[in-house]
Amino acid sequence: MTKVIDASVEQLLQKGTVIPAHPLVLTRERRLDENRQRLLTRYYMESGAGGIAVGVHTTQFEIREPLFNLLEPVLQIASEEVKNKLQDKPFLKIAGICGHTSQAVKEAELAVKYGYHYGLLSNGGLQQLTIEELIIRAKEVAKVIPLFGFYLQPAAGGRILPYEFWEEFVEIPEVKAIKIAAFNRYQTLDVVRAVCASSRRNEIALYTGNDDNIVADLLTPYEFIIDGEKIEKRFVGGLLGHWAVWTSRAVALLKDVKQCIAGNYEGVQELLKRNIEITDMNSVIFDAKNVFKGCIAGIHEILRRQGLMNGIWCLNPNETLSIGQLQEIDRICKMYPHNMDDIFVKNFLKESLPSN
Repeated sequence: MTKVIDASVEQLLQKGTVIPAHPLVLTRERRLDENRQRLLTRYYMESGAGGIAVGVHTTQFEIREPLFNLLEPVLQIASEEVKNKLQDKPFLKIAGICGHTSQAVKEAELAVKYGYHYGLLSNGGLQQLTIEELIIRAKEVAKVIPLFGFYLQPAAGGRILPYEFWEEFVEIPEVKAIKIAAFNRYQTLDVVRAVCASSRRNEIALYTGNDDNIVADLLTPYEFIIDGEKIEKRFVGGLLGHWAVWTSRAVALLKDVKQCIAGNYEGVQELLKRNIEITDMNSVIFDAKNVFKGCIAGIHEILRRQGLMNGIWCLNPNETLSIGQLQEIDRICKMYPHNMDDIFVKNFLKESLPSN
């Protein structure tokens, strides 16, 4: 039987919030740094984020390999910190779910064990499965945990999922939200139009994913004529690796976007300018120049500079910054300090790590 979600959690999801994709913190020996892992979770909560996503790409897919066996520990640690800090206050706990049906179901069961509300269902590595087989897999996982769908588009290493896939997917009763890595507007339209055409359109929240247009995604209304009626949907928030850094500024940004929309788009020019700034920052952190090869290390480097991490180590020793990426990070940090939260982090660390 699918996990039942508290109404306050559902309301938060539908209203829209900031959901950082949680990194993995390692020691120099490439072992889990539990203290810093817990510290990072607390940072996201203190920043005002409305949730976290754990076990996703930013957490490193290698955590599932028997050599490391870290999926359960990172799920458990994050859940414990949320409970310790927030008690029963609504905060979205989202677990990344991967693999063929049997593996995905087991990961969903593990997520439920540690109190996660939704499963972010990745279709990565399943190129051989047909659209119908992917739908069957989703329905099996949905029997265990409510679903947060995920469209990783080909521009970011995913596969094309046509309108027909989304038309079926959104009718699964347990689908509560969809993250779209919205690099390709044509493919994004397939998802949003399918949601708008669904009888469940008011039950599914749309979240932007890592892309080159984050602020504009949040500002844009999508409107379709369905059976003679105008239906509108928006991205209400973001589930982003980009928001794993400078998170308190991301929270302020989303607030500004919502206020702009509510105020009939007064001040939109300033937000569109910030969109370009954030796109520039995103391109560097995520190493778009090298097809995202240094994306996790780029996130780690920002967190290291702020003192939230001690190093940029990944489970895969070959996963590191690309040539020239460090210099580019220097550039964006000098160019856009107003989009960074270094002072916030400094104060957070002063309270959290008195010995520093």
